[in-house]
Amino acid sequence: MRTQTGIIFQAKSGFYSIWSNGKTYISKPKGLFRHHQQSPLVGDIVTFEFDEKHPKSESRLIEIKERANEFIRPSIANVDEALVVMSLVEPDFSESLLDYYLVNAEQYGVKCQIILSKYDLLIDRVGQLAAQAQVEHIQSVYTQIGYPVEVFDNSQQTAQRIRANIHEGLYVVMGQSGVGKSTLLNALIPTAQIDTRPISDALNRGRHTTREVTLYPINQGLIADTPGFSAIDFDQIEVESLAHYFPEIDEAALYCKFRSCLHLKEPGCYVKEQVENQKISKSRYESYLSIAQRIMQRKPKYLRKNK
Repeated sequence: MRTQTGIIFQAKSGFYSIWSNGKTYISKPKGLFRHHQQSPLVGDIVTFEFDEKHPKSESRLIEIKERANEFIRPSIANVDEALVVMSLVEPDFSESLLDYYLVNAEQYGVKCQIILSKYDLLIDRVGQLAAQAQVEHIQSVYTQIGYPVEVFDNSQQTAQRIRANIHEGLYVVMGQSGVGKSTLLNALIPTAQIDTRPISDALNRGRHTTREVTLYPINQGLIADTPGFSAIDFDQIEVESLAHYFPEIDEAALYCKFRSCLHLKEPGCYVKEQVENQKISKSRYESYLSIAQRIMQRKPKYLRKNK
């Protein structure tokens, strides 16, 4: 038996497709993973063994390397960067939802690029000038705090521009259903032929069209199609550290009167002063307050005692 290292690029029905040394290997994990209640994930770097004399035989996954991070919904590991896709209409653009996605990614050490979709539909709804003004406002808020913002209008030109910003590493496409994640991926990697379906008018949200997470090669990296993030949680964040995931608030917090300032109702809060002076976006600060409230209202988790 020979051992080799590779990356899981697809998981389906208990079988794992591993890319290693330019080849694909179909593998099943050894029983020890079930014993340790450990499940391999797409994106995992793994060691597996196979029979060189019988290359068509099933290989065995024997080790999962330590993960840099791990998302639960969808299940994927070792993400380096996220393309956060937000539609401008259908569903309508939400600054608070965008901020939730950014903080959710930041807590796992994942960098983000923002992709605005359905610009053509926004023009149809409000006209060219109003649509351009809305996009420029979004860009002004987020680019100045370090998030690149691109507009995707379904053209190959914009797809090529977005593709040029994808380098080494594992990228995930993040966003609610119906915002055009699959459309973007089809433009970035046409050979993937990812299924797309129309928006549900009744719910103003898309139907999930992607069932499993799959990695596709792109430039020097890999990009994942995901079935949408069904839930956003901040379980790993304490309210005292929340500001770290808002770059502009984290920077302003250095000048607060009290080092322990949470930027809520404390006196001498430089963050609130910056909001009042329009140096920090009011919508971003409101998102901070909303997440802080969710964290403070979070029910404590108690460990069950073994009987």
